[in-house]
Amino acid sequence: MLKYVNTGIVFQEIPDEVTLAINISNCPCHCPGCHSQYLWEDIGMPLDVNAIDDFVEQYGTDITCLAFMGGDAEPAAVNQLAQYIRETHPAFHVAWYSGRIRIPSSITKTDFDYIKIGPFIRHLGPLKERTTNQRLYRILPDGRMDDITSRFWR
Repeated sequence: MLKYVNTGIVFQEIPDEVTLAINISNCPCHCPGCHSQYLWEDIGMPLDVNAIDDFVEQYGTDITCLAFMGGDAEPAAVNQLAQYIRETHPAFHVAWYSGRIRIPSSITKTDFDYIKIGPFIRHLGPLKERTTNQRLYRILPDGRMDDITSRFWR
């Protein structure tokens, strides 16, 4: 079962979006230098369709995107929630930040508007560094992935 620890409205995770970042626990990636090690533990509240509905009700007029920050232990469950948002709350964009190197086969890319992949590697830096190994993609309607990582670089 997916669990989330907290949420926050953020402006820098997805370009041109006001995003509700949903921090998911039980991260299996355990990246050295991780700034969110508390998310390694299996803690928090259930992240299910009821939680999504509550987020939309609470933040609906303030956000344009919901972003799953993690969920790598259960990518199929992340995908199911993305499908739910697409079907039930189509006004919102859907993003997923994964620490994996590749998008799992259980993911239907077109259920998302954005997908970030790549573990945090301290010496390569985060998305805002040109040296980063991480990539943020806009998912096009036909499933192709448009690399928009350079939008973070100044």
